[in-house]
Amino acid sequence: MSEIAVPQSSPDQSSNDPIQQPPSQKESVLVSVKRAQWRRHFWRLPAWFAAGIVLMPILVIVLSWSSDQSDIWAHLIQTQLGTLLSNTLKLCLGVGAVSIFLGVSLAWLISVCEFPGRRWLDWGLMLPLAIPTYVVAFVALGLFDFSGPVQTTLREWFGSDFRVPSIRSAGGVSLVLSAVLYPYVYMLSRSAFMSQGRGLVDAARMLGRTPLQAFWHVALPMARPAIAAGVALALMETLADFGAVAVFNYDTFTTAIYKSWFGFFNLPAAAQLASVLLLFVALALFAEQKARGGGRLFEVPAQERERFKLKGVRAYLATGYCTLIFVLAFVVPVGQLLAWVVETRLGELDQRYVDLITHTFLLGLMAALLTVGLATLVAFGQRQLGKIAAQGFSMRAANLGYALPGTVLAVGIMLSFAKLDAWLVAPVRAFLNLPPQQILVGSVFALVLAYCVRFFTVGLGPIQSSFERLKPSFQEAAQSLGANKWQVLWRVYLPMLSPGILSALLLVLVDVMKEMPATLLLRPFGWDTLAVRVYEMTSEGEWERAALPALTLVLLSLGPVVLMIRRSRR
Repeated sequence: MSEIAVPQSSPDQSSNDPIQQPPSQKESVLVSVKRAQWRRHFWRLPAWFAAGIVLMPILVIVLSWSSDQSDIWAHLIQTQLGTLLSNTLKLCLGVGAVSIFLGVSLAWLISVCEFPGRRWLDWGLMLPLAIPTYVVAFVALGLFDFSGPVQTTLREWFGSDFRVPSIRSAGGVSLVLSAVLYPYVYMLSRSAFMSQGRGLVDAARMLGRTPLQAFWHVALPMARPAIAAGVALALMETLADFGAVAVFNYDTFTTAIYKSWFGFFNLPAAAQLASVLLLFVALALFAEQKARGGGRLFEVPAQERERFKLKGVRAYLATGYCTLIFVLAFVVPVGQLLAWVVETRLGELDQRYVDLITHTFLLGLMAALLTVGLATLVAFGQRQLGKIAAQGFSMRAANLGYALPGTVLAVGIMLSFAKLDAWLVAPVRAFLNLPPQQILVGSVFALVLAYCVRFFTVGLGPIQSSFERLKPSFQEAAQSLGANKWQVLWRVYLPMLSPGILSALLLVLVDVMKEMPATLLLRPFGWDTLAVRVYEMTSEGEWERAALPALTLVLLSLGPVVLMIRRSRR
């Protein structure tokens, strides 16, 4: 028998044998997995960067307790701490109660009932958001203080012994803040009530409930998540407010932080006070989460959204009530500002006023561009990672900036930059034989960074909403034509996102121009803004001279508020 020759494979041939391929295939799979992981980490970088700049001042403020300030705290405990706690608690309770009453009652009437003037009152009741709280505060003092025209006229009518409760009280400050902040509750409650329609209320009526019982036991519990979110926004703005309480000389933690910084020249003590204020903010957020619970809102078909038609006295009462709130919260403050501007004959309109507008606009523009640019990268990164990224720690931390009061941010950033100046800048200047000098502290960059942290959420919201309207197939089509992800962002997404980006720019720009505490504490020398000018004039009781910059801020704010109204009505 002849032997069958078995061909021997050469080393080169054996390496090409498919049976010998799995190790290399495994390696390629591992490489692909690692590349995918690196891509995921890369797209998380913008969110982590945003979270880092938010958490930096918070961490510095918490670490400020390593500094011994026992003498300052002993003085505060003996003199002011009890008053600060009491005033802050009274203010939160007062603003929360009044905002709930006004916001929920107005939202119910506008969304569920039909009466004369409802259509224009629907958007008119949101206009008080265009007025900064400190503007309403000094207008209210100018009108309703003991020497103001209202009390003077009442004493002329009813005798010199006639007295009304002083507006310089916890109740007066709460009413003033509520006049500006109730639209948060109104706007969100209105959306919730409109989603419910009247079908559920009619069903409750058929089961024997009265209109009040149907509202209390059916409509109100379903709207609880929206109401809780609106109240949380109002309370966070209350805790962050500095201008209004400073005008009223009503001591809270924000004014105590300012006095510790500029009165005692003690930044660590101010940071420790800021940490106590952070605790109040955390409690407000926790209470909001508990109040919302697991509630969810569901849309009902549009045909069920019929309104109760009010007739006779009820219709006139509804119109009168809504109109009264609109007049007191918007018409009276704006009208008084106009009257003061006419009275001063534009005496404040000089070169310094032009400089104030220039500084205000430049700071707002720089902060808006930086904030919206970062928000766009974060939103695009979320788009690449999917919805899970929106619920991660980095996104939650990045969205905390809006809850941080301006005074807290100012203290945290000042301490952070002081450390960076000492650890980084000083050694470099010493190595270069340059005189020691603080570069970061008191710089425009520090102020713009504070704005970016504070209003990052404001800029992110419209951009996220715009991204949600874009189909993933747009990106898939562009990539199938050879475009990489950066080209998709630049040539596909940005043109389609331009309305949302412009909305975000406008909202951040105006919020920055109105912001007072961070600007007052961090502004570089010679960088006064319209808000700072209002504070300087009102602190001296010069209401008339503060009217022109205040009216300018109100007019600048009307555009974003109208934009917000249009978005809320969709």
